[in-house]
Order: sequence, then C-alpha cells, then structure tokens
Amino acid sequence: MSTRMADSVIYRHLWTAPDLDRLFEERDRLQRWLEILVALANAQASLGIIPTESALTITECADAGRLDLERIAAATRQTGHSTIGLIHELQRIVPAPASEHVYYGATVQDVTDTWFGLVLRDVGTLVGDRLWALEGSLLQMAAAHRDTIMVGRTHGQPGAATTFGFKVAGWADELRRHQDRLREGRRRWAVGQLAGAVGVLGFYGSDGLELRRRFCAELGLDDPGISWLTSRDRIAEFAHVLALVCATLARIGGEVYELSRPEIAELRESVVRGGVSSITMPHKRNPEGSEHLDTLSRLVRAHSGLLLEAMDQQHERDGRGWKTEWVSLPEVCELTVAALDKARTVIGGLEVDPEAMARNLSAGGENLQSEQILAALSALRGKQAAQALLAEVVTTRSAGAPGLTAAVAARAGLEPAEVAAWARRPATGSAGAMVDLLLHRAYAARFEKEEP
Repeated sequence: MSTRMADSVIYRHLWTAPDLDRLFEERDRLQRWLEILVALANAQASLGIIPTESALTITECADAGRLDLERIAAATRQTGHSTIGLIHELQRIVPAPASEHVYYGATVQDVTDTWFGLVLRDVGTLVGDRLWALEGSLLQMAAAHRDTIMVGRTHGQPGAATTFGFKVAGWADELRRHQDRLREGRRRWAVGQLAGAVGVLGFYGSDGLELRRRFCAELGLDDPGISWLTSRDRIAEFAHVLALVCATLARIGGEVYELSRPEIAELRESVVRGGVSSITMPHKRNPEGSEHLDTLSRLVRAHSGLLLEAMDQQHERDGRGWKTEWVSLPEVCELTVAALDKARTVIGGLEVDPEAMARNLSAGGENLQSEQILAALSALRGKQAAQALLAEVVTTRSAGAPGLTAAVAARAGLEPAEVAAWARRPATGSAGAMVDLLLHRAYAARFEKEEP
C-alpha cells in the first residue's frame, strides 16, 4: 500500500507529473542505475580494466525487468546494506565470468550520486521547459493588460493606481530569472561521481582520472574534477533554485487567491466542467488551484531546508545527510513540476475583470490620488512640508467632511480646481513603459538564445 501522495492513484495528479515516473518509479530508477553500471563497464573495458566481453555481457543483461525486487528487498533487509541485494541479483542474471565485473571497483555512492547528476540534469530540463511555457502565457497577458488600470495595494490596503499588466510583467520577470539560474547552474549540477572508497580512486591506480572522464562522457555528464562524496552543495543549490521557483508560483497563486474574493472580484479561476467547490455551499467558487500552489511551495521549501542540512557531513563519507537526499530530492523535484503544471492551468484559465478593477479604483475615491497631490504640492511647498500638510488633513478630516482635494486646498490656501487638476494627472507613472521594456527584453531572450 502506498503512503506517498505522489504514488496515490486518486491524488497523484496533485503532487507529481507522469514524465517524472521514468526518474523516480522504482523499477525505472533501477534501470537508470543499471545504465550507470553499463557506462562504467564500457569505460573500464575501453581502458582494459575489464574484458570487453564482460562489458558486452553486462550491457545485454542490464534490464530492470529481469530483476526480482522481492529478492533484492529481502537481501537488503538481511544484510543492512543498501545495494548488496541489487549486486547479488545482478550477479544472478549476469553469467560468469562477466558477473565478477559487475560494480567493479565502484561504491554505492558512485551509483546513486551519478544518478543524482542525471536527475538534476533531466529535472532541470523539465522545469526549464515549463518555466518557458508559463512565462510565455504571462507575457501575452502582460501585453494584453498593459493599460488595464487597477488598485495597487500595499500592506493589504488600497494605495494608488497601477496596471494589471505591470503586475503580471513582474511575475514573468521573476520566472525569467529562474530560467537564468537553471541554465547557469547546469554546468555545476550535471556531473557524475566516481570516487571509490574515500574519494581518491585508489582501486583504479593511475587509470582513475581517465576512467572517470570516460565514465561521465558515456552518460552525457560532466567530469566533476574532484570527488564530491561529502560535498553536497550541488544538490542543496538545485533544491533551493526549485524552492525559489515554487515561492514565485505561491506568490502568483496568492494574488489570484486574494483578488478572487467576492468583495474584490478582479480575478477568477476558470470553472472546471463538473467541478465542485463545496459539498455544503454550492454557491462557492473556490480558487483551489491558487491555494494548492501555496501548499506545494511550503513542502518544497521544507524539503529544500533538509537538503541544506545534508551539507553538514563529516570526513570522507557520511550516510546521515546523504540518505536524507534519497527522500527529499525526489520530493522537491516532483512537487516543483506539479506546481508548474498547476500554475499553467491557473494562468491559462484565469478570468480578468477590468470593469471590477475600475470599480474598485473608483470606490477608493480621491484618497487614491494622494500620491499625485503630494507630488504637485511638494514641488510648490517642499516635500517635507507637503507631506506634513497631507498627513494632517488625512488624520483630522472627519467623516462626511469635504473630499481630499477640497480639504487640501482649504488647508494650503489654494484653489480647489488647482488641486483637483493635480489629482487628475496620470496615476500609473512609468508602468506602461516598464511593461514594454520587460516584453522587449524577454522576447529577445526567448527568440535569440533559449528556445527549448
């Protein structure tokens, strides 16, 4: 019986994606491990460390479908060693004399860390592709709503006018930086591991470095240069980049969640055909996709913290932090890909209500023009004096008193029409220009350098 939500037949769509099965489903993971052992055997044969015939036989037998998982599990429990069961099973299916050359001179960590390198490479590609697609949707939305005016809110309160396009452009810009981080970090993360007992490749004598170079090349990974048995910064960094991605998605989801409230009603998630928000309150339309982005981000941040803890290792091998990675790295990867898929659904079906945005801005009245009034009054009286005057007007004006422009005019000894003219000045400043700049920069990067 499965205890992981990602393995649940009912709920797995919320926690993982099908294209991750080939990385983390047990038999598929073992197949990747066998491919690592094949690469090692081929590299060893090319240097004459093992016979070429042995490498060919190991390659022919490297089929995870032939492995008896129950036999492997029983041997693992009996010996307490994480891969003795697998080694014995391989020796059972690989005929002699090639069976003597299975896992030749390698350690558990050589296999699992090289698998980590493949995971970081492949998941990084999946995440990058999804970021690319989501950014594209946001860029289109930012362009479409470049001049859609809405209330800008600070500390949860209405502040001054902004545009929805400006808000969305900020989301897209953040996703662009995550793509940059993934691309730049790939050369550090996508590396193999062939270290031997304590990292010095002592088993292979003078062939060690050339063997590792050929081994990594067989797998399409970079040579790390130096063994990294207890140097776990690569995995911690990768996990934290994914945590950054999910934190951005949670921020986007949080905006949709808040702006979907009926008293605001500026955004809404699309209705899924046959969807049910509440069994007992049929009128409700819950922003479930948006809130799930927050849930996923919390879990990714928690697991990325564990992977940072795993950097605290001792001497030349330390199973405490290393085995933490076995649990937390797949979780970070699966949850992040699920979050990106959910975000694409939310953004792809997002309903934007410009009329509600305009109503909310109008409902804020003259108070939402206070920044324009302050700017004009500052030019006339000086910034500090203007700010003090406005603060006094705002704090002393009683309910039912004249509006802000009239009150400022009276307090400053100015004509109400003059102050009213200040309030009518364009309120969104350089928002449109910044959206244009972001769109130009983003499309240049997409079309010139990074198309997947």
